[in-house]
Order: sequence, then C-alpha cells, then structure tokens
Amino acid sequence: MTSPITVVTGANSGIGRATALHLAANGHRVFGTVRALDRAEKLLALAEQEGVDIELAELDVADDASVERGFADILERAGRVDHLVNNAGVGGNGVVEECSSEQFLDVMNIDLVGAIRCSRAVLPQMRERGSGTIVNVTSVAGRFGAMAQAPYVASKWALEGVSEEMALELAAFGIRVAIVEPGVTKSAIFGKNIEAPNDTGAYGAHYQRMFQMYAAGIQQATDAVEVARIIQHAIETDEPELRYQVSWGAAEMVAGRDAMSAADWFALGATADDAEYARRFSELMGVDITGV
Repeated sequence: MTSPITVVTGANSGIGRATALHLAANGHRVFGTVRALDRAEKLLALAEQEGVDIELAELDVADDASVERGFADILERAGRVDHLVNNAGVGGNGVVEECSSEQFLDVMNIDLVGAIRCSRAVLPQMRERGSGTIVNVTSVAGRFGAMAQAPYVASKWALEGVSEEMALELAAFGIRVAIVEPGVTKSAIFGKNIEAPNDTGAYGAHYQRMFQMYAAGIQQATDAVEVARIIQHAIETDEPELRYQVSWGAAEMVAGRDAMSAADWFALGATADDAEYARRFSELMGVDITGV
C-alpha cells in the first residue's frame, strides 16, 4: 500500500513538529515545511531519534513566490499531495485601539493568507484526482473574542470562515476540510507571545487578564502530540466532523461562550475587579483561572 503524502506547514516547532513526527510514525510520507533548511536541526534530530523520516521543504507561507517554489519542489519529488495540514502561524497581542494596521495585516498575512496560499498550491491536483484533505489549525481564539489578542483573534476567526467556505466549495470534488481548534498547548508560541503594549495606559487590566488566563492554561497545557492525534483522526476517519476542539480548555471555553448571552458577555467585559473577573470568567467559560 502506498503511503499517503502529507504536507505539514510550520513543522519546525510546537504543534507542527509534533504532527509531522506523529504522522510519519503512522505511515505517512511527510513533508515538513520550514522557512530555512539550516534551522531544522532539532526536527531532524527528533526524527532520527524516533526512527522516522521527515522530508524538508523550504518555504515561507507569508510569500506567494516562496509558497509556489516550495510546493513545486514537493510535487516534483512526490508527484502529488494527499493531505495538507495548514499549521504555520504566529500570535498577535494587543487591544484593537492600540494595534496598528500593519500589525493586523502582518498577522493576517501569515495566519490566514498563508493557509490560503498553501491550499491553492495543492487544490488543482486534489480536485483532478477527486480526493484529498485540508486540515486548518485555527484556535479557540477563532471562536470568541480573546482579551487583548485582537490581531490573533481576527486572523483565526477569518480562517474559521474561510475553512467553512472551503468545506462547502470542495465537497463536490471529494476533498475534505477539517478545522482543528486547540486550546492551550505546549508550544514555543507562548514564549514568543509576551507583548503587552498598553500604549495608551488605559488597558493594563486587559493585558493582565489575558496573561492570567494563559498562566492558568500553561500550568495544565496539553502536549502537542494530542493535537497531532486529532489531526491524524481528522484525516483518516470515516465519520468526519468539520470542527475538532483539543487541548486545555478548548471544548469548555467554546461551549461556555456559545451558551453565553450578549448581556453576560458585555457584563464580563465591564467587570472592574480583577478577582471578580477571574471568578466570573471561570464560571462562564468552564475553566478555572482563579488560582493564578
């Protein structure tokens, strides 16, 4: 039986690296995309340690020409792509008032348009063949307004919408689209995502509350391999779903937000006392952030 050919973007760290290694260990021929081949030493070392093979492809999801070159290289080597995991992304902190247009555009270019670029690169041959899977890794922050993370929320919310659009458009061609929505997962992204600009001086509490939620999550963060297993399931299952929540707080927070009224949402944002905010957030969203 021929191994399925799977491309995982952003394979150098976090969820992408865990997914590339996990799929390779479970019979996939994996191409991991990285922005620079000479910075993939840890990925290759882990692959060797685990006795699996990861083939590298150099591309930057933020650049049209780079994506075109990278996927041309993959298709030349492999002949086809059966599954694409759009994982590459960045965080983006800031309240709406304090974020520049450039900040929004930069995050959207990577997190949203990057996934679109990579999807466009594989869709012609998937459509012609009448099969394929595209898994878009979004975030629980794509399902509700996450305090002081406006660029990230915007990009992930937009990717959720584009994913629904793709699922509708591509079903007629036998192409499956799945959305994976991680909560707090062990990843290098949290070490990089520490900005709290507060340029106006008006939003100190907002940044503090964002960090409190993540501090609670990091204490209980789920190993990235759990996300990798969900991605494998989304690719291989005979009973596909459109959305999958995974990792700390994901299912609870999505369910909690879906159950909230507009009045509850407005009241949560208007809460002045930090301790009361943490208590009320925990009660409404189904995760405990009061002990941090």
